[in-house]
This record gives sequence, structure tokens and C-alpha cells, in this order.
Amino acid sequence: MTHFLLAATSTPSEQSFSREAGRETAMAKDILGEAGLHFDELNKLRVLDPEVTQQTIELKEECKDFVDKIGQFQKIVGGLIELVDQLAKEAENEKMKAIGARNLLKSIAKQREAQQQQLQALIAEKKMQLERNSVSLVILL
Repeated sequence: MTHFLLAATSTPSEQSFSREAGRETAMAKDILGEAGLHFDELNKLRVLDPEVTQQTIELKEECKDFVDKIGQFQKIVGGLIELVDQLAKEAENEKMKAIGARNLLKSIAKQREAQQQQLQALIAEKKMQLERNSVSLVILL
């Protein structure tokens, strides 16, 4: 409100001076802009254009979000790798158990076969002994 009162009460020469100062300020800003210097919203002199500065800030935030998401992804993948490694170890253990059980069954089968051969040999021996005893009995009678 005070600004409007001052503008209304200023003289034409003051208004002209104000317009010229505004033009000079604009010209100074243009010259500084061509030199790569800019004023921000707080009228501080900056090397970067305010739009570039804003884009840089946005890019920085997007990069931070991207890095955070990559970190989360790495955690998820790390957990998945650990799970797959654990499953691989369990599968290897089960495989070893199965191989052991198969070898045990083969061993038992071989033992039974050997036992069967021993029993057949014993039966053959007993049959021969029976035949000898039968012959001896016939001779004695």
C-alpha cells in the first residue's frame, strides 16, 4: 500500500527517473546475462541461469531417488541371491543323500547276492553230504 502512495505522490521527473533506472537495470541485467551472470529471486548474483539452477536441483533430486531405488534393488537382489544359494546348498545336500541311499541299496543288493550264493553253496554241500550218507547207508544195509 505504501508503494502505491509513493508512486501516486511522485512527481513526473521522479517517475521519469524511475523509468530510466528500470531501463538501466534491465540493460545491466542483459549485459550481465550475456557475460553468464544472473540475478536470482533474492537479487543475489549467480553464475548459472536460475532455470539451469532449478533444473540442476531437480536432476540432483532425481539422481538421489534413482540411487535410493538402485540401493533397494541391490538389497532385493542380494536377498534373492542368498535364497538361491541356500536352495542350491539344500539341493546339493539332498542329492548327496540320494546318492548315499542308492549306494547303500546297491551294497545291500550285493550283500544279499553274496549271501544267496553262500546259501546255495551250503545247500549244494549238504545235498552232497546227504547223497554220501545215503550211499553209506545203502552199503551198510
